Amino acid sequence: MAATDGALRYRMARPESLKIVALDAFTAVYHRSSGITHLLTAPAPEILAMLGEAGMTRAMLLDRLATDYALGDADEAALAERLEELVATGLVCAT
Repeated sequence: MAATDGALRYRMARPESLKIVALDAFTAVYHRSSGITHLLTAPAPEILAMLGEAGMTRAMLLDRLATDYALGDADEAALAERLEELVATGLVCAT
């Protein structure tokens, strides 16, 4: 479902539905709803943390990632792919 301004808003799954544990280069995310543990690497854990419960549009997220991580080559298409992967796993929802 698209937001009223036509842009999707992405949100991390409800915090109580996730158990997140940092493991060196990986982050383990147990998704209670599905019973699946996902092993994530950058930038997926950072995306989840930035989205939080409030969520943001893809453009807002790209701007924030570019600012916080000094990305000179921020790629909207690559971010769209990562977000769709996270949506497919249930770790992120889009409204």
